Amino acid sequence: MSIPSTPQSPAETPTCYRHPHRQTYVRCTRCQRYICPECMRSAAVGHQCVECVAEGARTVRAPRTQFGAPQRSATPVLTYLLIAANVVMFVLQTTSSEVERRLALWSPAVADGELWRLVTSAFLHFGIMHLLFNMWALYVVGPPLEAALGRLRFIALYALSALGGSVVVYLISPLEAATAGASGAVFGLFGATFVVGRRLNLDVRWVVALIVINLVLTFTIPGISWQGHIGGLVTGAAVATAYVYAPHQRRNMIQAAVTVVFLALFAALIWWRTNDLLGQFTGVIGLG
Repeated sequence: MSIPSTPQSPAETPTCYRHPHRQTYVRCTRCQRYICPECMRSAAVGHQCVECVAEGARTVRAPRTQFGAPQRSATPVLTYLLIAANVVMFVLQTTSSEVERRLALWSPAVADGELWRLVTSAFLHFGIMHLLFNMWALYVVGPPLEAALGRLRFIALYALSALGGSVVVYLISPLEAATAGASGAVFGLFGATFVVGRRLNLDVRWVVALIVINLVLTFTIPGISWQGHIGGLVTGAAVATAYVYAPHQRRNMIQAAVTVVFLALFAALIWWRTNDLLGQFTGVIGLG
């Protein structure tokens, strides 16, 4: 006896997992889900869906410079912002004498508690030529350093160099002298440029000549704060050395630790000098 056969239903046509109304026979080579032409993304082998492409992008490590900084666009944003900040402060100086009187570095005022002068003085300048020279130097050496070190390390280097120059001024400059200028930070960038250039096996003769010429001017032209220049130069070179020669495996930790150590050192020197000056002032008052 013959048994009638049951007709088979045709196989269901697969559809895109994101667009169920679209029929497709193409699968994502990564997750094997069906994808329509709109959801296809070219991959090294075959095509992938948009979700797999996004997931793969998250797992790809961003390229970094030799010193651990993420590679960014060529625009030296921080260098331009620092130049702009100095120009703005100079404009304010020209419109109000109070800006210079309250923000310039004057040791007795710092000892009296106005510690902000150690930082704010690095954004003031005595005259247009003073400003133009420092901003030209920052424009020349800032962008390559910012690209090599990355923004975070660059701004840390700049700040530490500026503070280092101010601290040396506070320690050994005559008490009656008021000091201002970005020269300490700029000299720090000079020193850092030399260190980075040596580390990358570049020709650094031009920066050596630049440093020598500026040191000659520093010690031959009256009224220039050699203390701020030397303090910035030494600080910038020392910080840059720690940044660029740190072992790859512990690079971030060492760079952060060096930054903290320099801040602690400066804080200790400021505390010692403040107590020393207050003792001198108290003695003078007592004798009077």
